[in-house]
Amino acid sequence: MAKAKPSSSAAAAKPAAATAPATVHSALVTYSSMLALLSLCPPFVILLWYTMVHADGSVVKTYEHLREHGLVEGLKAIWPMPTVVAWKIIFGFGLFEAVLQLLLPGKRFEGPISPTGNVPVYKANGLQAYAVTLITYLGLWWFGIFNPAIVYDHLGEIFSALVFGSFVFCIFLYIKGHVAPSSSDSGSSGNLIIDFYWGMELYPRIGKYFDIKVFTNCRFGMMSWAVLAVTYCIKQYEMNGRVADSMLVNTALMLIYITKFFWWESGYWCTMDIAHDRAGFYICWGCLVWVPSIYTSPGMYLVNHPVNLGPQLALSILLAGILCIYINYDCDRQRQEFRRTNGKCSVWGKAPSKIVASYQTTKGETKTSLLLTSGWWGLSRHFHYVPEILSAFFWTVPALFSHFLPYFYVIFLTILLFDRAKRDDDRCSSKYGKFWKMYCNKVPYRVIPGIY
Repeated sequence: MAKAKPSSSAAAAKPAAATAPATVHSALVTYSSMLALLSLCPPFVILLWYTMVHADGSVVKTYEHLREHGLVEGLKAIWPMPTVVAWKIIFGFGLFEAVLQLLLPGKRFEGPISPTGNVPVYKANGLQAYAVTLITYLGLWWFGIFNPAIVYDHLGEIFSALVFGSFVFCIFLYIKGHVAPSSSDSGSSGNLIIDFYWGMELYPRIGKYFDIKVFTNCRFGMMSWAVLAVTYCIKQYEMNGRVADSMLVNTALMLIYITKFFWWESGYWCTMDIAHDRAGFYICWGCLVWVPSIYTSPGMYLVNHPVNLGPQLALSILLAGILCIYINYDCDRQRQEFRRTNGKCSVWGKAPSKIVASYQTTKGETKTSLLLTSGWWGLSRHFHYVPEILSAFFWTVPALFSHFLPYFYVIFLTILLFDRAKRDDDRCSSKYGKFWKMYCNKVPYRVIPGIY
């Protein structure tokens, strides 16, 4: 973690420790949602796995099981206990990714200046780690050293271990935030539940170089998504002697999306997840547990439910999904280029339209930011969420419509991104004041152009 350079207005005296950010929603909504997520998310992960793998994807069958045995006893009956094999797989994968994060070469990248004047420094080697991970995983399978089907066969135990282990990890983050914060971008709200849920530290690290949020969000969460997508494909091949075109489309689109993510990983370090949301249950447990279980669920369903789409439909879905992933990437690229050149670039063949917004830091210093109001960012303030949601739909729709559950991820993602858009708007409104009102007048729609 570096300090802002003296030439920058963000650097002068040592900043005081940051207090926890204010919540966006009302106190009742905030507490209700936090308690609900803390108590309901862990069992939901297990119920989703059980329904996909052992109840034929049918929510009705799972409901009948719980009704017959009672909620508590029924859940206990289907909840697998973590096994030695599960822990070995988790720790082996986690250690491998941690070593790659630390040792692989990469360019130095400086994140945005934090509210207290810190500049997080990263090593941008995510794409290399992604390539090494997939090549290693497929190589172990190809040469008969490790069969990825074992991961699928122990999936319930792995998810169970992640549920418990990640909860303990979040407790560690809470204690670390109190006892040994990594930077001045930390602080307590004075409420244990809020501190545990939203986190204490913005940029927690172990030592000088191991960034915890990069590990949880990128190198474990996103990487496990790719590994499990390949695992489901291999498991279907070993079960049936072939891979259905529906699984191929699903796996291809997921891997293209994840490749796009690691190609653009340094841009992700400037987003709300890293630069504004602290390391707590919401982000870290979500990336360690929710991403590998929920985000991969359409492929999990397809393992036992191969659908033959036919060449025309499969190709149409694949191309539509690739187009959405590209638009999502181009939205982020357009904004990143606009910021990099300080507005001196071309947007859709023309000079960009922008608003010069000034704001005050927590230290009372006045700074300026440029708000892009043309290109994709002239359609709506968070237009990039539209192709992201559509991408998720297109890698889910190969499952067709026999069951509802494969579409849970698309529904969840829509709710998550719309809530994130509101939180980001509220944060920017507080930060930029009248300039944000000018921006909203010029770009009136929050997510969907012409609708919302």
